[in-house]
Order: sequence, then structure tokens, then C-alpha cells
Amino acid sequence: MVPIDAPLIQQLPELPRGCEVTSLAMLLQSAGIKVNKLQLAKEIKKDPTPYQGKDGHIFFGNPNTGFVGSMDDKAKAGFGVYHGPIFQLAKHYLPQAVDLTGSSFARVEEQLTKGRAVWVITSINFEKVPENLWVTWRTPIGKIRVTKKEHSVLLTGYDSRYVYINDPLSPVKNKKVLKKDFIAAWQQFGSQAVSYR
Repeated sequence: MVPIDAPLIQQLPELPRGCEVTSLAMLLQSAGIKVNKLQLAKEIKKDPTPYQGKDGHIFFGNPNTGFVGSMDDKAKAGFGVYHGPIFQLAKHYLPQAVDLTGSSFARVEEQLTKGRAVWVITSINFEKVPENLWVTWRTPIGKIRVTKKEHSVLLTGYDSRYVYINDPLSPVKNKKVLKKDFIAAWQQFGSQAVSYR
């Protein structure tokens, strides 16, 4: 399939940890909604739990609740946000938004075939993250396993060997990435995906 012509938006310099809201801005703009990454960065739900290291344990926010830590200042502790808060914000702008999290990649491909881009969580290098790079945090709603290698991109197409993405950290539109590795990484993060009807 020919990749979708979705806008490519860079998260830098303003949002060093803003890949999720930047990828959401690309999704919304590709659906005809006029909203930018900085607006979304302001509006995304936050988990205000401060970072604390105590007795060998990390206490921090939960990305399922809201954005964890600082999005715009790398000198401060920060992480990111998962599909739940992203989907809520997407629905605010686009009532026909759908949360496809937990679906098969075939469902994602169906969306792309229909000309609808898909927001996803994957890894920074689009392949599975080794076990030793994951840590467990304690959060206000229980423990969570996370990795700093987490990243969010917009899927714009696929073929038998590759997926095509708009990566908020790359100037290349519809960048091609090996499909097998990409899917393995996506599944490792719980198959998180948001699109629209």
C-alpha cells in the first residue's frame, strides 16, 4: 500500500520527552483536526507523583494514569504516557477515536488500509528491548515495569516486509522499518494503538 500522507512533526526542541503527544498531533492533523503538539502537551492528563529513590526502590508516576514527570526539561525526572490518557485526549478532539490496544497487528493494518494512520507505542530503535533494560517502579496504583527505551510514532503504512512511520525524532517522512522487529517491540509494550473510525 502507498503510505498515508500524514504530517511529520518533530518533538524537538520544545518537547524532549513529548513523542506521545507529538505523534498524537500527527494523527489528529491527518484526520483534519487543527491542533498542535504544544497544545496537546498542555492538555494531556498528568500523574503528579514526584520521583523518589528509596531503599533501592523507585517511586514514580504511572503512565496509564497520565504523563509521568517532565516532558519539556531533560534535567528533571520524566518518562512518558501510555494509550489510556492519549485516547481520552484524542476523543476530546475526535469523537470517533478508537483505542485498538490489545488488538492483533492485523487490526492495525486494516486501519492503515482504510487510509487512517495509527498512533502506537514501540521502542526507540523499533526492536525488542532486552530484559536488562526494564525496571520496576512502585506507583500510586501498584507496580509497573517500564523501560527508558519507550517511544511513540505514527504508523502510516505497511507491506509484507516493512512498516512505514512518521517518527517525531526523525526528519524522514514515511520512514521504513523492518516489520517483524517493529511488531515484536510493539507487542512488548502491550500492543498499544489509537486510531479513529
